Amino acid sequence: MRVAFDRFSFDSERRELNDGTQPTHLGPKAFRLLEILIANRPRPLRKEQLYESIWPDTVVEESNLAGLINELRVALGDRARKPRFIRTVHGFGYAFCGEVKDDDAPRFAGFVVFRGREVPLREGVNVLGRDVSADVQVDDSTVSRRHAVIDIRPDGATIEDLSSKNGTFLDGVKITGTAPLTEGQPIVLGDAQIVFRRSPAIGSTVTVTRLPKHR
Repeated sequence: MRVAFDRFSFDSERRELNDGTQPTHLGPKAFRLLEILIANRPRPLRKEQLYESIWPDTVVEESNLAGLINELRVALGDRARKPRFIRTVHGFGYAFCGEVKDDDAPRFAGFVVFRGREVPLREGVNVLGRDVSADVQVDDSTVSRRHAVIDIRPDGATIEDLSSKNGTFLDGVKITGTAPLTEGQPIVLGDAQIVFRRSPAIGSTVTVTRLPKHR
């Protein structure tokens, strides 16, 4: 993910946050927190969701998250009372509220259907899982945080299981490596079923709705 906001540029793949042309230092967990908040903007995320994503399977003090939020605000020159980037939702969690310009401009290459909703896929790698930062969040308790990957290329699409707890299935068969995907093929992640679709034909239209981040 590469985005720009205000005078800052953020690149999750290169692990860089730049203030103009100057690098801005963030600790690994603060960088991860900023990545999650930007990816889910402008939706506020519950503190519990952030704990689960940043400190998986670990019990931490609430002050740990507050410390990371403060680290972000210091790095971005932001203030809690008049936020430009990090908004506190009292009694709930946090949200990224800055105006963001996407530098990636990923090309729409298909979508998956989950619970009647169409979730867009981009060319390249799309992570499916329960984690809030997944490209396709599948909010089901039987789905692992990073469950599987759909890789879309001009010559076709494949799916690969990411050592998930409950497995990935195509046509009722559990996959162990990389498997090709075909138009309209159902995919089962744990107990959750989604359907893979390629982009509509030229001249047709599709209404794409983001998968809800909360139940």
